[in-house]
Amino acid sequence: MGLTGVFLILFLIVHVCVNACIWAEDDGQMFNLAAHFLGATVVPRVLEIGLFAGFLLHIIQAYMLELQNKRKRGVGYQVPMGNKGSKWYSRYMGWLGTFVLLFLVIHIKQFWVPSRFTDLDEVAYENGAKVHNLFALMKETFTQPWVVIVYLVGCLALAYHLMHGFQSAFRSLGVYNSRYLKIINAIGVGFSIIVPLAFAMMPISMYFNWV
Repeated sequence: MGLTGVFLILFLIVHVCVNACIWAEDDGQMFNLAAHFLGATVVPRVLEIGLFAGFLLHIIQAYMLELQNKRKRGVGYQVPMGNKGSKWYSRYMGWLGTFVLLFLVIHIKQFWVPSRFTDLDEVAYENGAKVHNLFALMKETFTQPWVVIVYLVGCLALAYHLMHGFQSAFRSLGVYNSRYLKIINAIGVGFSIIVPLAFAMMPISMYFNWV
């Protein structure tokens, strides 16, 4: 869980950086070219296979761990500790992960599948590159209020999932030094806020025509 968690954290960094290109004032050129590079270059395509494997392994491990915990503890605590024992989001990691998974399925259907398996509209740039116009697809997709709301809920679930999962991944990998854990916890809180907030601002920016 720790290794796949760190791997997916690294993916989120790449993904948010590429998607942040939508805010470049060039009518989506930087974003489309970056997305084309990831989709047409050999190394990113190979890593993409590893990414799907990482997601699948992380999901399977998570549900197996949840089942193991329930089998080992058939009866709950006699005196519930609530947030004194652990934060609510650490107790509901399974539910949060499920929400993130459902959001991921919708996201893949709306963007990854069209970019890989359909005749998506293309746009040509001055350098001769002719690429899929994913920027236009984003603008069209996020004109629908329900889609924006689903993405905001997904980003919120991701934020709380990361709030526990970030530091938990490093603990699972053997980081127990109190000084290092304080640093990791601080970085984890910042990451859990900044990255999902950046993702959430993308549909909002598209919906209100800020880009």
